Amino acid sequence: MDHGGMGDMSMNNSTMAKRHYTHMTFFWGKNSEILFSGWPGTRGGMYALALLLVFALSFLVEWLNHCRLIRPGTGHVAAGLARTALHAARVGLAYLVMLAVMSFNGGVLIAAVVGHAVGFLLFGSSAARVIFRPWPADVVLHLPMFCVIW
Repeated sequence: MDHGGMGDMSMNNSTMAKRHYTHMTFFWGKNSEILFSGWPGTRGGMYALALLLVFALSFLVEWLNHCRLIRPGTGHVAAGLARTALHAARVGLAYLVMLAVMSFNGGVLIAAVVGHAVGFLLFGSSAARVIFRPWPADVVLHLPMFCVIW
């Protein structure tokens, strides 16, 4: 049975040198690929940048999840289109975080979980409502780009 180009299963040294191994179990270390081929590579600074990016993406997902960014009184059609666009952005960012975690790097998993946890603490948790409220409890703010969580 022919499987479309898989007839010769023998490999020489040059073919094996080009072969790339993808981890299917969690591992620790800075030598990994996250989201893009060859990135962050083997440099520690780029790995730290990749972890910060994963943290920021997961934090942003939580912010988009818990913030009301549509100004009250906006027309139904405009508000519906804006909510749809924000939902699409949130889901797209969540998928990027998921794909980053699928690199099976333990540091990436921790960065994603901590980003979601900090984002939830600041924007979705009742603890943040008590700690971070800089105005009286009876004041309701309706600013266009303000995260109204209280």
